[in-house]
Amino acid sequence: MRITKRIITLVSCIFISYINAQDKEVTIKTHQLTEQIYVLTSQGGNIGLFIGNDGVFMIDDQYAPITDKILDAIKTITSKPISYLINTHWHGDHTGRNENMQQTGATIIAHENVRKRMSKNNMLLEESIPASTKKTLPTITFTDDMMFHINNDDVLVSHVHNAHTDGDSFVYFSKNNIIHMGDLYFQGKFPFIDLDSGGSINGYIDAINKILIIANDSTKIIPGHRNVSNKTELTIFKNILVSIKTSVQSEIDKGKTLQEVTNNTELTKEFNSEYDDWFITDDIFRATVYKSLNAK
Repeated sequence: MRITKRIITLVSCIFISYINAQDKEVTIKTHQLTEQIYVLTSQGGNIGLFIGNDGVFMIDDQYAPITDKILDAIKTITSKPISYLINTHWHGDHTGRNENMQQTGATIIAHENVRKRMSKNNMLLEESIPASTKKTLPTITFTDDMMFHINNDDVLVSHVHNAHTDGDSFVYFSKNNIIHMGDLYFQGKFPFIDLDSGGSINGYIDAINKILIIANDSTKIIPGHRNVSNKTELTIFKNILVSIKTSVQSEIDKGKTLQEVTNNTELTKEFNSEYDDWFITDDIFRATVYKSLNAK
């Protein structure tokens, strides 16, 4: 119970900071990865931008209060309007500007579970999230994979099952050799696995394994949050998750309770120093993994 209350308090603080994103102090930083692909970072999830003669392709859109700032930042890169917007999953820090983007003429695309979740009330960390308005919903949905052949590249948008949520997708720009993972990767942090939205530790690891098959040593990987990464760092991240999962499963097999696993700092001791600046702390993550592995 203490952990749940702490999560809700921390998340509430995070949401407040996003709502206050209209402050003049908020800045949008742009990072060019290739001649065609940029990353925009600010208050929410990392935005991907793919530019070419056929149009502008965008991945995720952060929160509504900073719409104007983000659009202004995009105008410094290209004068073309956004043609397509991909939502990697349903959470508000990746879909919060959907209505605004629809108004500018963008076609919003996502896995079918993203639209389903946005169309109804959801629970997020024991907080009720009301259904989105029709204007914010994706207008094109898919079940497994879809391909875009635009801007002289072949772009794969691929769904992975029950990972961060039940509606996650990653985007692979094959010729540019860039992968945008959304929240399938929290670079330098314990991941938030949304069990209420169908997420699971096994699905999360499986998703990373799928991406590691596609990536090579030159691939640039855009995480949902924090810095652009690579295959080596993603492999280390995955190995950490596998090690923790194995340790927690061993405790479950011994008949340990949720509270006993949550309190057992030895299970994640070697990783604590790397992951001490995020609301998913080591004890919260142990509890999440336990609940995921013990789910019926």
